[in-house]
Amino acid sequence: MKKPAALPPAVRAPERNYFADVHEVVRLVPPGRVTSYGAIAHYLGARHGSRAVGYALMAANLDAATLQKDAPVPAHRVVNRLGQLTGRHHFPTPTAMQERLEAEGVRVVDDVVVDFKKLYWDPAVEMG
Repeated sequence: MKKPAALPPAVRAPERNYFADVHEVVRLVPPGRVTSYGAIAHYLGARHGSRAVGYALMAANLDAATLQKDAPVPAHRVVNRLGQLTGRHHFPTPTAMQERLEAEGVRVVDDVVVDFKKLYWDPAVEMG
């Protein structure tokens, strides 16, 4: 069986990097607001991709290339669907995520964002 010819570069769909897409969305979350792993996954078309969003945020902290001074990834603004700081153990200290949120005016009690529904930023709603 003959192998189909490759599409010329102008016809191929552009390569997408899911981690870079996650980082781009997270950079849009305004200071003092929070979003969830699931909301980002849903916005990017991976309805059940919450875990992959978490992996992308861990990679942002590990990959020096993504920690550009002009475009850091504010991973502290991403919490779980209940407003819990489930990613806190991936920060330099156990309280770093909470400290960064509180520096932006977000109250956290017992690792849960106070007024989560009020502070929730949904990319599907905010960006259409």
